Amino acid sequence: MQRIAQFQKVSFKEYFNSVSESMSEEQALKVYNDIKIPKRATSKSAGYDFFLPEALELNPGETIKIATGIRVTMQDEWVLKLYPRSGLGFKYRLQLNNTVGIIDADYFYSDNEGHIHAKITNDSNENKKLSLSAGEGFMQGIFVEYGITVDDEVTTVRNGGFGSTSAQ
Repeated sequence: MQRIAQFQKVSFKEYFNSVSESMSEEQALKVYNDIKIPKRATSKSAGYDFFLPEALELNPGETIKIATGIRVTMQDEWVLKLYPRSGLGFKYRLQLNNTVGIIDADYFYSDNEGHIHAKITNDSNENKKLSLSAGEGFMQGIFVEYGITVDDEVTTVRNGGFGSTSAQ
């Protein structure tokens, strides 16, 4: 296996900036200190589990945005794809609101330190309430190598955080 990436926490300043509307600085520091770095569950797992910084409950149809406190540096020509954990998708139809999250190699250098956020919805049509504890896995990331077309000559550089790029 190629070793092409490394997860780390964003700075506390960046994390607090993302959660300051919902918690005090003291509460945020406690949550931040307990953030777990994504990891694989087994030696054959393709996905790196992302863990909830704080507990959540989602009724059917409810949506929440999660500041994971995590960023990732990776080699060029790789991308991190984010999906709901399989079991949560199966049991609750847990959905990432952008279907598949795409973290590009240059996102690490964004204005927001490459802070990975997830917006999830409990899309259960069986009236199942989703309850997860802090530290529990909720999504998984899989690293995928990619190529470009032979006539690609893009030289622009990312200058912002989430959603900052668009086709020119």
